[in-house]
Amino acid sequence: MLAEGTFHEATVEQVADRAGFSRATVYQHFASRLELVDSVCDVMGLNPALVQLRKDVVLPDAGIALERTIAGSIAFWASESPVLVQLYGVVAVDPAAKGLVERQRRDRRSELVRLADNLARSGRLAPDVTKRDALVTLLLLTSFETYCELREAGLSDRQVFTFLKQRAGRELLAPAG
Repeated sequence: MLAEGTFHEATVEQVADRAGFSRATVYQHFASRLELVDSVCDVMGLNPALVQLRKDVVLPDAGIALERTIAGSIAFWASESPVLVQLYGVVAVDPAAKGLVERQRRDRRSELVRLADNLARSGRLAPDVTKRDALVTLLLLTSFETYCELREAGLSDRQVFTFLKQRAGRELLAPAG
């Protein structure tokens, strides 16, 4: 229902019916619709692209770590996009849901801090790029909003990857050699 854009208008009874459960059963497990959405967010955290991304940010070859992080971000956004568009919409109309998106952003930021540290530690950052600059650039390049804008501009996921990889290389990495 989130992916279809109907969740925010649905009652708990409608959600339960759609899932094949009684309203009472849903309430046994979730105190509110918001708690149900929170559970959906927890499941998103198990998405294989996200699980892999958490491993990739610390690869010994920081250049490959950067490339794989960009690829993993795109894979995650692509696989969860219908739900995330609606979830971000719920946050716009229901301030109680704000914490769900904030938690996702904190998690993403912490992984990107690890990648920025990896790039700095390995000497891969361009001389004029600080770890803070690297983090800010990574946040911009790997955000859901950036992904959506590039897809709206007509780029395929592959083209989004190529574009972002090139930008990351130009903005962050020291010249080879």
